[in-house]
Amino acid sequence: MRAIGCVRQIDKLGRLVLPSDIRKALDLKNGVDSVEFFMDNDSVIIKKYRLTCIFCQSDENLISYKNQAVCRNCMEELKKS
Repeated sequence: MRAIGCVRQIDKLGRLVLPSDIRKALDLKNGVDSVEFFMDNDSVIIKKYRLTCIFCQSDENLISYKNQAVCRNCMEELKKS
């Protein structure tokens, strides 16, 4: 993992800007990509969002079922049970 450190101030509306170095490192495209946030004790982790199956986290052959992504393999397993 490459360490990139910087300080940004949160504005009055609670927003902050991701520095361009971080956007480049994550290959984030403005207006196209999304990020997701995770908490780990007192740290916030930001990851590039990627739609995955809710069961196995695969990002291939996804089907939308009741607003959730499910891959075809898991869908077939669910049909059997």
